[in-house]
Amino acid sequence: MFLKPKRVSRNGKAYTYWALVESVRTVKGPRHRIVAELGELSPREKCAWAQLPQILAAKPAPSPGLFDPAPQAGDVPESVQVLPRGVRVERTRDFGDVYLALYLWRVLGLDKLFSTLLPVHREDVPWATVGLILALARFCDPSSELHVAEYWYRRTALCDLLGVPDDAINKDRLYRAHDQILPHKNAIEAHLREKYTTLFDVQFDLLLYDITSTYFEGLAEGNEQAKRGHSRDKRPDCKQVCIALVVTRDGLPLAYEVFDGNKNDSKTVEDIVKAVEARHGRMGRIWVMDRGMVSEKNLKYLRDHQGQYLVGTPKALLRSFERRLLEADWVTVQAGVEVKLCDGTEDQDLYLLCRSEARREKEKAMHDRFIQRITDALTRLAGRLERAKKKPDRLKVERQIGRILERNSRAGGLFKIQVTEVVRDGEPGFAKVTWTQEESWHKWARLSEGCYLLRTNLTGWRPEDLWKSYIQLTDVEAAFRTQKSELRLRPIWHHTKDRVQAHILFSFLAYAMWKTLEQWMKRTGLGRGPRPVIEDLARMKIHDVLLPTADGRELRVRCVTEPDKSQRILMSHLRLEVPRRLGQPKWVEKPPDVVTNSK
Repeated sequence: MFLKPKRVSRNGKAYTYWALVESVRTVKGPRHRIVAELGELSPREKCAWAQLPQILAAKPAPSPGLFDPAPQAGDVPESVQVLPRGVRVERTRDFGDVYLALYLWRVLGLDKLFSTLLPVHREDVPWATVGLILALARFCDPSSELHVAEYWYRRTALCDLLGVPDDAINKDRLYRAHDQILPHKNAIEAHLREKYTTLFDVQFDLLLYDITSTYFEGLAEGNEQAKRGHSRDKRPDCKQVCIALVVTRDGLPLAYEVFDGNKNDSKTVEDIVKAVEARHGRMGRIWVMDRGMVSEKNLKYLRDHQGQYLVGTPKALLRSFERRLLEADWVTVQAGVEVKLCDGTEDQDLYLLCRSEARREKEKAMHDRFIQRITDALTRLAGRLERAKKKPDRLKVERQIGRILERNSRAGGLFKIQVTEVVRDGEPGFAKVTWTQEESWHKWARLSEGCYLLRTNLTGWRPEDLWKSYIQLTDVEAAFRTQKSELRLRPIWHHTKDRVQAHILFSFLAYAMWKTLEQWMKRTGLGRGPRPVIEDLARMKIHDVLLPTADGRELRVRCVTEPDKSQRILMSHLRLEVPRRLGQPKWVEKPPDVVTNSK
C-alpha cells in the first residue's frame, strides 16, 4: 500500500491529488486498486498518510500472559513511534583508526599473550587492557600518557569496544602499566617471532642490524644511560640513549636493545648478537651491518661463532682497489648500479665493489659545495688580513683555517694552505694566506665518487644477490624514521630508566603493528604506506543518536558512520568488516527531578 499522485491541469494551473492505493494481482497482471481518495494534501498530511501502510502492516505486540514477567524499564520493544523533529546526535568519537589498530593487535595474538602474561588479580582494569590502550595510542595518535588519559581515550570509541569507562583511565594507571609490562620484553619478542612465521612465512636466516639515538627533554638525572654522545637527531646539547634494532629481510622488527648514549656503535655488536642468539638460536644467521659497526674485533667474533656477515667498509679501504675501479668488468644489477666481486688482499673474505650513478651525482654535488665553501671562507679571511691595521696572531689565523677545514672536511684534502709573513708599509710581521689545489685529490675524488665497498665471508653468492641483501639495510633506516616521526619515539620525556625502557617497548609494539599492516597492504595491492590508510579510516566516527519517542522517553543508539567509496575500497582489500552500530538501543536514563522545599 502506498500513496499515488494524480496531476491535472485546469485553466493553466497544475493540481496534484493523492490516492491511497494497493497493488493487487489480476488475470491481466498486477494492477493498482484505489483504497481511498485523499484529494490535495499538505506536506504534514502527506507524511502522516505515507506512514499508514507501515502501521497497518506492523504486527501488534502480543498481550502479556497471566504468568508472564512484567516488562523491565530498560527493555526496548521491537518497534516504537519516533518523533523525527526531536532526533539529535551526541558524543561524536573516533572509531575507524582504533578499530583497525585493535584488529591488528588481535591478528598478532597480543591480546592472548598479554592475558597470559598479566593475569587478572584485584586491579579495577586488567593490566593487559591498559597495555593495549597504550599500544593503540602509540599507533593511532602518539602522545604522552597524560594526553592519552585526559583527552585521547575520551574522544575514541574504546570505551565501547573495550568496556572500560573513560574515568577509569588516568595517567597513574598508565604509568603503572609500564612497570607491569616491561619485565615481559623477551617473551613479547619471542611471541612476535612465532607470529611472523605463521602470518608471513618469514625466514630468519638474514638479520639487518643498525643503531640510532633519541634524545631527552630535560636533564634525565634519574637515568644512568642518558649521556651525551653522537646525536643522529642533531641535538648534541641534549642527553640521549642509543637504540639498536634488528629486523628481518622483510623489515619486521625482531629485537631491540637500549645502550648508553655515548656508546660507540661498533661496541654494541657483540652484545646484540649474544642477545639474539640467546632468544632465537645461533645457527643460520647472516648479519648485515653498516660500516659504522665494523671492526676487526667484531668480524673475528662473528667468525669464531660460525657467524656469517655482509658489512660495509670504511671509505679509506677503497684505495686498495683503485686498479679494479678502472677495469671494465662491471655487472649491472639495476639501472644505474654496477658491481664486481674481488678477492681480499690479506684475508679470506670477499669484497664487492659497488658503483651507483645516483650516488655519484650526489657526492659530486657535495664535493663541489664544500669546495666552494672553503674557497669563499679563505677568500674572506685573506681579505680581512690584507685590510688589517694591526699585526695578527699567527696561531689565531691557523686556528681559523682549521675550523674552516673541519666544517667542510669532505673537501679539506683538496687544499694546500700556507700562512706567510709579509712586509706592509715597511713593517714586517703581517700575515698572508695563500692556497693551491691538489690535482691528485681531484682525480681520486672523480674516480671514487659513487663507489663503495662491501665485505663478506659468504661464498657461492652472486654479486647481485649480495648487493640486494645489503641494500635492505634501508629497511632498518626506514624503521627508525617511522618510529621517530610517525610513532614519535623522540623526544623522550621520561626520566627514570625503566620508564624510558617501557616507552621504547611500546614504540616497538606499535611498529610491529605498523609493519603488519604494511605487509597486509602489500599483499592486497594497496602499496606500502600505512599512514594514508590509517588517516582515511580515521574519518569513520561513532555517534550517539538520540531518538525521542511518543511516550515521552528517548532511545540512545550508537551508530558508526557509513563508509564512503574510498573507505569501502580499503575495507574490501583488507577484508575488514566494520559494524554498523555498537551494542543495543537503550533508554536514556534521565536524572531524577530535584525537589526543593518552598516556604
